Amino acid sequence: MIERLHLRIIQALWQKGTLTEAAASLHLTQPALSHQIRNLESQLGIRLWQRDGRRLRLTQAGERLLETAEHVLPVIEQAENSLRAMAEGRQGRLRIGVECFPCQQWLNGVIGRFLQSLPEVDIDIVSRFRFSGLLGLAQHHIDLLVTPDARAHEGIRYESLAEYRLVLLCAEDSPLASQPWIDPGDLADQLLLIFPVPRERLDIFTRFLDPAGVQPAGLKEIESLELMLQMVELGRGVCVLPDWLARQQASSRCAQVDIGSKGLVSQLYLGMREADRELPYLRAFVELGRELAISSFGKR
Repeated sequence: MIERLHLRIIQALWQKGTLTEAAASLHLTQPALSHQIRNLESQLGIRLWQRDGRRLRLTQAGERLLETAEHVLPVIEQAENSLRAMAEGRQGRLRIGVECFPCQQWLNGVIGRFLQSLPEVDIDIVSRFRFSGLLGLAQHHIDLLVTPDARAHEGIRYESLAEYRLVLLCAEDSPLASQPWIDPGDLADQLLLIFPVPRERLDIFTRFLDPAGVQPAGLKEIESLELMLQMVELGRGVCVLPDWLARQQASSRCAQVDIGSKGLVSQLYLGMREADRELPYLRAFVELGRELAISSFGKR
């Protein structure tokens, strides 16, 4: 069986030309190298080199083995370097699922910083699931899940990044704009603009409207944050956004009003498989994500 050492021997003999120099380059004694040569020729049943004075000359079979060495050894070296980089957390592939539509803005900033610090790690973003994000995580379709919902599942661990407040955005001339906060009944005559997310996953329903038995006058799903904000500016509806995103994206023509007298506070989580939580590059992403979330969400 041809081993890696055999390929290194044939390459060293061709490069150095003498048994003594080849042995020195491989950190072997000359008798040990001669023994390896005899064993390899015996296994293959063919001569690989012959003496030409003090130098060694490859036979046709030896030249064929040298071609193999020239192709295979760099591939093995590259594989070893890649595996070493993965073990050290410098290389890998991180597939991130996003269930939180507004969080895409935050995620873009994290990815930029992350790729600067770990350029050998590839990142894929999955924002449209044919399955639930949690199921995609459990079934290894993704490696990290950005979500405001830490739903329990066997083998899944959540890391809390930071808290943030949800605020209502309305047109600056809306009667709601002058209120310090809104009560559920204030939305009974409003068109509520929402992202295409099941309502049972939206805090404005599960923690504010539904407990009060209040329904908005209408609902309209919009995927584009820019379009949603334009409609709010024109008085064509109201929407609910994280306060940090509203500060970044909303214009002065949009008023921001607290939801409830105590405010509506939510959290952002990163979900991961328990078995993967100590992967170095995954831990690096979590720590960077928490740092940027705290600095962004904490600003008032």
